[in-house]
Amino acid sequence: MRLAMQTDFALRTLMFLALQEQRSRVADVAAFYGISAPHVAKVVNSLSRLGLVRSIRGAGGGIELARNAEEISVGDVILAFEGNLHLLECVGTPDVCAIQRFCPLLNVLAEAERRQVEYLNSVTLADVLPRKQHVKRYRENLPAPHRTGSGPSRR
Repeated sequence: MRLAMQTDFALRTLMFLALQEQRSRVADVAAFYGISAPHVAKVVNSLSRLGLVRSIRGAGGGIELARNAEEISVGDVILAFEGNLHLLECVGTPDVCAIQRFCPLLNVLAEAERRQVEYLNSVTLADVLPRKQHVKRYRENLPAPHRTGSGPSRR
């Protein structure tokens, strides 16, 4: 399985926000990872619709996690952005192959998917966060325009 760019950006955005002690901006996320701000904005919009990110407008506004990192399943995020995790079309769609009804490979792939989803659902955002001191050292080594995290404080 290879995740789509949107899924990658969604996971990284959530990780970034989980490490912040204050509200952030889309520009902060984009600068930290060196990715396009419009792509991050699109992902933040989707994360907001999913109830994972809260976007606050106006003075003192910004973006922040809407739930605790311990309550966000990596599997749920991936599934929300990917739609499904099928390795081949035959696993999730009937009658797409002449041998599908008696194909042993179908059962192998279905079991692999089941295990994969079970594992990803058992991992939370909190489980995949890098240590704050590693992030701090990384930020200290960034060129000045890329340093982030100076947004308004959380309330």
